[in-house]
Amino acid sequence: MTTIGTTTLGSSLTVSDMGFGAMAFTPVYGGIEPEKALATLHHTVDLGVTFIDTADVYGDGDNERLIAKLLKDRREEVTLATKFGIQGDPRKRREGGVSLRGDRAYVHAAVDASLRRLEIDTIDLYYMHRLDPSVPVEETVGAMAELVAAGKVRHLGLSEVTAQELAAAHAVHPITAIQSEWSIWSRDVETRIVPAAAGLGIGFVPYSPLGRGFLTGTVTDVESLGPNDFRRLLPRFAEGTLQRNFGVVDAVRAVADELGATPAQIALAWLYAQGTEFGVTVVPIPGTRSAERVEENAGALGIELNAAQMAVLNSARDHAEGARSMDPQWVSQGRES
Repeated sequence: MTTIGTTTLGSSLTVSDMGFGAMAFTPVYGGIEPEKALATLHHTVDLGVTFIDTADVYGDGDNERLIAKLLKDRREEVTLATKFGIQGDPRKRREGGVSLRGDRAYVHAAVDASLRRLEIDTIDLYYMHRLDPSVPVEETVGAMAELVAAGKVRHLGLSEVTAQELAAAHAVHPITAIQSEWSIWSRDVETRIVPAAAGLGIGFVPYSPLGRGFLTGTVTDVESLGPNDFRRLLPRFAEGTLQRNFGVVDAVRAVADELGATPAQIALAWLYAQGTEFGVTVVPIPGTRSAERVEENAGALGIELNAAQMAVLNSARDHAEGARSMDPQWVSQGRES
């Protein structure tokens, strides 16, 4: 079994080398029994994956309530990250069913609500989930800094911001981590945001590092996409582009077969190698409902890719097609200039 060590995000937040994305337990991926979800969380921590990521919007707060059950007995073992800023259902944002808030009053109200649901006194890493376009990022981060001063939050993070927004925020209060989508399919962040994070000494926490279903077998063709998936939100899942994206899977599988590893392990190992290349600390947060899958993902930490294998994987970007959001402004890609 792979030994899972620790690393440092920013200047002082110690986390496990790999994190866990608890969004996997939300209704967007279908129903799951709370007892099974909690058992997976306990097994995850048992393995040494102790950096747990959630958000107040996941399951309308139910995800935080689930994690509270884990923290009840294991708070000292877990480094917890949660987020604020999205109101409503992100799947319905094209219909106006979601809003973004970053005003001071909401920042304070949101953290208090999360602390109640989590049944804890302090959040280790608190992210702005999305930028409120009506509020300067400096104002939102200023309000977040007040949470640090009050002892409600230890470290600050931002999700899906541009390099310029990251620099502006960091000038107000040190930012420990940035979270954005980054995978073999989604590499736009490598142009500006990743270098900016590296230059400022800010850690990078990639979400959806396995391609949102491409490497887990949940997406095999257009017909396999159900009513609770991201088909309406992700152009790469659209009919006409989906099959082309499977060319990336072929490249990953070729390297996996060569090393006797799984495609998921290779995709994660590639991310760690990219972090080294860019000089930024990378801690991906793959999510799963299966305890066995957590063990599989952790195996990536024991894989070293050589130059030839990296070349094969990097060339896979030629097969990736489709933006990572129907709404360009929803992610940093649409605002980066």
